[in-house]
Amino acid sequence: MVDPLAEVVTLLQPGAPFSKLVSAAGRWRVRRAEAGRPFYCAVLMGRMRLAIDGREPVILEKGDFVLVPAAFDFTTTSVEPPKGKQETPRLVLPDGEIRNGEHHGPPDVRLMVGYCVFASPDASLLVSLLPQFVLVRGEPRLASLVELLREESRERRPARDVILARLMEVLLIEALRSTAGTAASPGLLRGLADERLAVAIRRMHEHPTRAWTVAQLAKEAALSRSTFFERFSRAVGVAPMEYLLGWRMALAKDLLRRKKEVTVAEVAEQVGYGSASTFSVAFTRHVGLPPTHYARGQAAS
Repeated sequence: MVDPLAEVVTLLQPGAPFSKLVSAAGRWRVRRAEAGRPFYCAVLMGRMRLAIDGREPVILEKGDFVLVPAAFDFTTTSVEPPKGKQETPRLVLPDGEIRNGEHHGPPDVRLMVGYCVFASPDASLLVSLLPQFVLVRGEPRLASLVELLREESRERRPARDVILARLMEVLLIEALRSTAGTAASPGLLRGLADERLAVAIRRMHEHPTRAWTVAQLAKEAALSRSTFFERFSRAVGVAPMEYLLGWRMALAKDLLRRKKEVTVAEVAEQVGYGSASTFSVAFTRHVGLPPTHYARGQAAS
């Protein structure tokens, strides 16, 4: 059986180039302005406050794991933040640990934070299928995976990059599937948590070449056409045909990148288009350049 979540994560080509151990004491504040980088955080001890722009702040405790597939501006602070909006001083300890707030005495909180990268040129498209914010509580497997990432990233053993990439894939899948589907923000995960919608999503992934209609997908989900359309759009965040188009374009890009000798007609057939011209029009509208130009650009890079 095709697993849509595993397919999306695999196409993302995740890596874990950076992680660090952070501790803090007293009242402290750290502000970060990001550009859509995937961010994760595991609380190893104590409590802290996380505020992501556009979302209500949350209190994180020991055992909590946060994943933001595309992080922008966010602030981490002590549970009771210091006055004002200025960042508090930090100190890099001899072992590389970063200390925020009071630099002496035992820490009130310790956490592992890191940034991952998605090597896929389709990262923005694929990330849009995932929840914008993932919070998992009480999953020791995630803490163990984060610790393995940290250990591997600090060593220079053979096949280090391969191990990091595989660990990052496992970490992402574990975090996403550990999230309560109905509590997740709209995206693929929330759609898969709905038993009826999950059937339709799996059919699209199993048979992307089929000439699907909303009515056919609704039948697969055992729902009326209108109920299916509304339920899918609300849970996944996009309409069924828009999701199918995005998935077909992701598959097409992957084929054009990996197979040097593939023709546009062959790609069109493998992603569900009856002719090369129809596929080229759809691809150009969606990607911004014709498939032949895209393939040449990928080969050059």
